[in-house]
Amino acid sequence: MLFSLIRCTRHGVAFSPWCRIPDGVSRPLPSSVRRSRRWSTLAVAWIGLTLTFTAQQAMAREVTDMLGRTVQVPERIERVLGVAPPITALLYALSPRHVIGLNLPFQPGDEHFVDPHLTELPLVGAMLGHGRRLQAETVLELRPDVAISWGGSVPQASVDETIRLFERAGVPVLFVNIDTLADWPAAFEFVGSLIGYEARAGELAAEVNRALDTVSAAVGDIPEAQRKRVYYAQGMDGLATECHTSFHVEPIELAGGYNVHRCQQSSYVGMELVSLEQVLAYDPEVMVVQEPGFFARLNGADGPGAWRNVRAVRDGNVLLVPRRPLNWLDRPPSFMRALGIRWLASELYPERMSFDERGAPRDFYTRFFGVTPSDAALDAVLAVEPAAEPSGHHHHAAEPSGHHRH
Repeated sequence: MLFSLIRCTRHGVAFSPWCRIPDGVSRPLPSSVRRSRRWSTLAVAWIGLTLTFTAQQAMAREVTDMLGRTVQVPERIERVLGVAPPITALLYALSPRHVIGLNLPFQPGDEHFVDPHLTELPLVGAMLGHGRRLQAETVLELRPDVAISWGGSVPQASVDETIRLFERAGVPVLFVNIDTLADWPAAFEFVGSLIGYEARAGELAAEVNRALDTVSAAVGDIPEAQRKRVYYAQGMDGLATECHTSFHVEPIELAGGYNVHRCQQSSYVGMELVSLEQVLAYDPEVMVVQEPGFFARLNGADGPGAWRNVRAVRDGNVLLVPRRPLNWLDRPPSFMRALGIRWLASELYPERMSFDERGAPRDFYTRFFGVTPSDAALDAVLAVEPAAEPSGHHHHAAEPSGHHRH
């Protein structure tokens, strides 16, 4: 269009390289004029790019994430990619409409507890945790405005790898700290400010703080020597656990328990292996079980086998962690702990902490997921149905699970 606005000749010289001259024959310009024309075109292109870049800068803002990194992000953010399961869980609660992909799949029955939009999203994987690995090609296909990952105590190598992936994809990535439940209020507020949901973030932050205060008031003054001794059983054989210093078992301490495996964790992932002899020596009063399959074995027709010699099993003090739509305590460690610590404290110290098995979860799901589940759906969360297979890398096992003692 620019060429058509220029006169065909100037001082007797054809100005457009393919201008029509009187004899009807088209011919190119002299080389000196063509060079001048190329420089003019480059100048116009450079001006256009400069204006575009300036416009983009005007539409961007600088944000300092929770690792202290300053990052430019779009002024308006509508598509957010969480690259670790706890982060995506945060988005489930804060604004499900901003979520563009799942790190882990939902299971049948979860639709009763989450926004319908979430169950329709693609499974894209994650940079942290178990399951499918997020790829740069997937990021390009999703076209996120921004990505959010877990900072805090995450190993620096993982942080660097995440930064490199999103730099290649041309997507800004921010990190939030969520190592402890006490970190979650600030995490909600940071992301809420990022996407313009400050009021909603403030409500969720207040609920987490309220849960922490309630449980602390009920069990926080119990001396360590008088706390219930708790063994945290993971895996299909129950012989994977966590050191007391691991963030994976923070809910046990918050609920007034004493985690019997005392050590410094050997890896960020956790799942420290122990022997049944060690468990017997720990003499736990309570066992908190993650795998429905292992819980089913303890309660199966053949009996618990050698586990019957463990005090918690012998006394019937075995708890199966609820896990719908997300685990109440761990894997992923999320804001669900604000509900989970109330449940666990009531199980460890019923004389100190009360817990309405329908009312408390219903209120929590309504506040955090925007969905009010039916009595039948709530009963499924807290009902025990033995599972023959491990839960794998889902949000939870496919079978309904609960917390009943056997």
